Amino acid sequence: MNNRLSIAVQGLVLCKTGSKYYPIQGASATITCKAVDEVGAERTVSICSKATDAKGYFFATLSDQGRDKLKLKECKAYLKSSPLESCNVPTNVNKAIEGALLSAFRVLKEKKAKLYSVGPFFYTSQSKLAASPQYGY
Repeated sequence: MNNRLSIAVQGLVLCKTGSKYYPIQGASATITCKAVDEVGAERTVSICSKATDAKGYFFATLSDQGRDKLKLKECKAYLKSSPLESCNVPTNVNKAIEGALLSAFRVLKEKKAKLYSVGPFFYTSQSKLAASPQYGY
């Protein structure tokens, strides 16, 4: 019987345009962990969250299926994708590009999981620097 807790990660993905932001439905994040197997070999384990809901909320679980022999270490969350062509440039706010380290968690007893929260993560529209000549100043 395995009493270890699985790892769950939740967060928000938003679009920032000017001083406004709004949730992105259908965006996703990736959670990547360093892991050590039973013989001490290090490897990387990654999962992709389910698509965000209408409020920009995502949830991902690293369950123990096939990973019960792996000891997960340092886990980070990253922005993965945005479905919006008008808002698909990732920003590094809250370390969304370099990887937000999972640190504080709370235990969800009924789900037998450690729940980590990250973000909010933000996408933006094309940066002004990469703008095409259509601006005609």
